[in-house]
Amino acid sequence: MKASPPLHPPLIVPGARAVVRHSLPNIVEGKLIPVGVFLGFLHLVGTTGALLAALGFSATAMFYRMATGRKVPGLVILSTVGLAARTIAALLTGSLVVYFLQPTISTGLVGLAFMISIPMGKPLAERLAHDFCPFDAEMAEHPMLKLFFLRLSMLWAVTSLVNAGVTLWLLLTQSATTFVVIKSFMGPSFTAATLAIAVIWFRIATKRVGLRVEFGSSMAIATG
Repeated sequence: MKASPPLHPPLIVPGARAVVRHSLPNIVEGKLIPVGVFLGFLHLVGTTGALLAALGFSATAMFYRMATGRKVPGLVILSTVGLAARTIAALLTGSLVVYFLQPTISTGLVGLAFMISIPMGKPLAERLAHDFCPFDAEMAEHPMLKLFFLRLSMLWAVTSLVNAGVTLWLLLTQSATTFVVIKSFMGPSFTAATLAIAVIWFRIATKRVGLRVEFGSSMAIATG
């Protein structure tokens, strides 16, 4: 007779309101303010100057947090990496290839950022999860959750690098019209597939160790 998996306290996943309250400041700092800075400087100093201003804000925010010993949100890291890639591309020629190469460079660098974070012992997927979900200290240190974020970072790194590689191949081999049509579907498809795999993987991982997942303090999903 197959032994039942060991029982563990439920894994508490914060409810929607807690997620919104916790993630909104990180979204504002990592995404909305850089966009606002870019738009504010665009008509004053042009595209390159606006990119430099937005990059300057993101880099300053990131290094200020590091210098003061504060946690750097994953969204700020990704925003800085993406802005750095677009700024580099903007400083090069204004050709169509370079124009479309900007998001491809960003995707590739994001993949590398996820990859590099793994041997450093600070997987970027875990940083991003903490940006959105206010996990308590006990849950944040759960071995299953730590391992899951490590593997999720590897998954996101692989899908990002594959996405960038396929995009680059399409850019160099297909017409502009074909590239735009395929890319408009490919990007969201990669993201949706990665998220779907992550959700399924998470449920399998919790079930394997006999964890029960609860959302907030009321709604629970039995996984064992």
